[in-house]
Amino acid sequence: MAKASVLFVCLGNICRSPLAEGAFRAEAKMLGLDVLADSAGTGGWHTGEPPDPRSIAVARRNGVDISRQRARKVTKNDFKTFTHIYALDHTNLTGLQAMAPRDATAELGLLLDLVPGHEGRAVSDPYYGDGSDFDATWRDVVMAAQALAGRLAREGWRG
Repeated sequence: MAKASVLFVCLGNICRSPLAEGAFRAEAKMLGLDVLADSAGTGGWHTGEPPDPRSIAVARRNGVDISRQRARKVTKNDFKTFTHIYALDHTNLTGLQAMAPRDATAELGLLLDLVPGHEGRAVSDPYYGDGSDFDATWRDVVMAAQALAGRLAREGWRG
């Protein structure tokens, strides 16, 4: 089986998706999964920028360093490069579905659909909020990261 690769997608790639990438990397490492993880935005306004300082802070408080990540925009090639692409909300999922090429091979879905009891929910965007909003986002992405890493391990995606 090929190596699993996961792309997490939000709007600007500075708050939610970098947190999801960081949480997933940490969980995959704990489970001994050899997977590729990245994040991107459907918009390119923040290309090249580091994550929002509040995202960096909440990840750091939880033992995860995301400070070296840099924002980028989703490309059509991502739909073939990654085995799994997860949007953090419905708007970005719709955007991804619209831009996916016909020959896309990535499994596309909503991130919280992976968490029993949270199906159909979006990871809330903390950008206009305060620290507690970033804490809530962190809790959501950690739940999803645990569910996803566990699923990949059960499916044999050990790399």
